[in-house]
Amino acid sequence: MLDDPINGGRHRGVQSVVKDLNGLYRTESALHQQDCESRGFEWIDCHDAAQSVLAWLRWAQGQNDCVMSVCNFTPVVREGYRFGVPFGGRWIELFNSDAAVYGGSDVGNLGGVQAEPIACHGKPFSVLLRLPPLGALVLRPEAGRRQKEAL
Repeated sequence: MLDDPINGGRHRGVQSVVKDLNGLYRTESALHQQDCESRGFEWIDCHDAAQSVLAWLRWAQGQNDCVMSVCNFTPVVREGYRFGVPFGGRWIELFNSDAAVYGGSDVGNLGGVQAEPIACHGKPFSVLLRLPPLGALVLRPEAGRRQKEAL
């Protein structure tokens, strides 16, 4: 059933997405430590209705560890999309719902992007992302736990 040729093996892709998201939720403390606390969530951009794109940060306790989530709700690849981030350095792509292993078209950011010292969305740094069609990305600073820099 998972590899049913009629569905092009999509059932296995969905099973893999759910498995990987559950694993990510368990391993990334920013995704679960402050579920019931307002300081555990921060919008980056929730105003781009024209492009149907949303981005937000999730923070672990102590505001020293975060992950960034971005969703593109259109079937169009969005190139060079800039989002503000709190830390410089490399941001690694932990999850891409459009990965080939999930049955997607494999549009992504080659495993990560470098944050630039260009302020955006009220943050001191920013990243340029390639957003997959109808996709979700999860990224975090490569250095892992970082001290939140003064804005």
